[in-house]
Amino acid sequence: MSQRAIIVVDIQNEYFPSGKLPLVGIEEAVGNAAKVIQDARAKGDSVIHIRHEFPDPQAPIFTPGSPGVQIHPSVQPEAGEPVILKHYPNAFRETDLKQRLEAEGVEEVVIAGAMSHVCIDATSRAAADFGYKATIVHDACATQDLEFDGHAVPAAHVHGTIMAALAFAYGSVVTTRDYLAT
Repeated sequence: MSQRAIIVVDIQNEYFPSGKLPLVGIEEAVGNAAKVIQDARAKGDSVIHIRHEFPDPQAPIFTPGSPGVQIHPSVQPEAGEPVILKHYPNAFRETDLKQRLEAEGVEEVVIAGAMSHVCIDATSRAAADFGYKATIVHDACATQDLEFDGHAVPAAHVHGTIMAALAFAYGSVVTTRDYLAT
């Protein structure tokens, strides 16, 4: 079995134009994530899907049982691929992700999904803190425009800032093309 796992974080309907929290560039990011997933399956790497829900049935987004919490059809899990439900940005927090990785002897994780500045950031940092070699496929991730202190921050700047920080201290940050070429 491979010592690498692909962690597909929160590629859910909520982030698409029909959802309640559409992201900038989500279609392109998911197209790239699908390529990474296909490559992983062909190589025998583990593919682990993460799905976010808020526990409150009245939550305004990621509401349990809503269409928004479903994994997007373009990256549907195949038979045998686990889907881990999480309630926090960090996919390791209060889930069995770490135990699954340990049971499979995984040493390297490859991370793709949404949102760059929240769940990708939190999960990537946790993976590195747990000692995994982390690779973030940055163009297989998406985020949104933000505002801080009265200033608009475009999604491209949000994404770039997070990826620069992850590359500085937490892992390799690569394009889909470069990842698939290795």
